[in-house]
Amino acid sequence: MDPPIEPYDHGMLDVGEGNLVYWETCGNPDGKPAVMVHGGPGSGCSTSMRRAFHPSRYRGVLFDQRGCGRSRPHASDPATDMAVNTTDHLIADMERLREHLGIARWLLYGGSWGSTLALAYAQRHPERVSEIVVVAVTMSRRSDIDWLYRGVGRFFPEAWERFRAGVPEAAGDGDLVAAYSRRMEDPEPGVRARAAQEWLAWEDAVISLESKGRPGAYSDRPPDAALAFVRICAHYFAHGAWLEEGALLRDAGRLAGIPGVLIHGRLDLGGPPVTAWELARAWPDAELHVIEDSGHTGSPEMRAAIGRGLDRFARR
Repeated sequence: MDPPIEPYDHGMLDVGEGNLVYWETCGNPDGKPAVMVHGGPGSGCSTSMRRAFHPSRYRGVLFDQRGCGRSRPHASDPATDMAVNTTDHLIADMERLREHLGIARWLLYGGSWGSTLALAYAQRHPERVSEIVVVAVTMSRRSDIDWLYRGVGRFFPEAWERFRAGVPEAAGDGDLVAAYSRRMEDPEPGVRARAAQEWLAWEDAVISLESKGRPGAYSDRPPDAALAFVRICAHYFAHGAWLEEGALLRDAGRLAGIPGVLIHGRLDLGGPPVTAWELARAWPDAELHVIEDSGHTGSPEMRAAIGRGLDRFARR
């Protein structure tokens, strides 16, 4: 990862429905275009993400997806309309940003939820994508979501019991994610704050064994960012990310001709490596790198693998 850099341009893009999306460009204005597709959904971009793209080779584009980061309105505000924050909206926002910046084709780099959004965008607009690098691969299938918020509780029964107790109305076989999503729409600030706290505690439990990553990464954010993150996550996952179950895997053939690198941690409990393996088998031009010492939040070896992939594509 390269030294800290500042953007050479930035702005707020009007994407409709009252939403303004923050964007910035870093590195070489004449370099290879590449866009950072952040995770969450609802994490927003951090300043450290500017360092992912080599500043002399890449024209790096970062943007905060609707409702989070520096985009407005912010999902921490209960008045913000979540009905206009869906996967289709985000795909359209990316296209509008590409056109606004005058980019014909760009490399997509995303991790976790960002891999889902990058894949969905690429399958919708393959002619606009030069290469794809995705890390901590997820396709946000309902089966994937159920594993993250229920199945992996077999490894953390104490933490999962607390997570389930945060929404007692979903006792038994109820939909915990939908119940948390409803809590995050409650008019009472205390209800929303408690629900966000319990959600983040669960997310931290799932990554708690990652000694080479960032244990505690989910709750380590300011209050407004935490509220937006949980509200957006629960909103998306309660709706299966508005994707037909298995569609991203089924339609992986649309990515034919687009070189891809899939990087996944062997120790990722929240997103088992089988997801990346299935995608690699279905995507003709992708190669899979399983990082033996890494979980969901990475390791030095995972960061090195990402760097190698991005450096290789910079020369194309």
